[in-house]
Amino acid sequence: MTLVVRDYDEAIAFHRDVLGFELREDTRIDDDTRWVAVSPPGAREAALLLARAATGGREDRIGDPTGGRVGWFPTPDACERDHARMPAAGVVFEEASRREPYGTVAVFRDLHGNRWDPLKLHRPGGTGR
Repeated sequence: MTLVVRDYDEAIAFHRDVLGFELREDTRIDDDTRWVAVSPPGAREAALLLARAATGGREDRIGDPTGGRVGWFPTPDACERDHARMPAAGVVFEEASRREPYGTVAVFRDLHGNRWDPLKLHRPGGTGR
């Protein structure tokens, strides 16, 4: 998946230091473009491409690539811990975490305004992960 960002280094720092993602690749393509991929810890097949809005028209996609809907649903192992830790790192949660039939959710916005909903999925029968 691709996420349009203002600045590569700012986006890398947020995803690595705040969300706990791992930097998978950071390759310079030319003077203006880099191939930057991050992923949740331990993920082998999924990655997020951080693409800088380098040309006109892309800037308006920063922070709203999904038309205001939540676009990313990481499934952290420690949802409650992250919900307590992330505000100190500048993450703004739109709501307190809440329990739904499928899992525990808590929507937040990243440094660009994109909406994320880390899910702690419940096993059938509601026993948690």
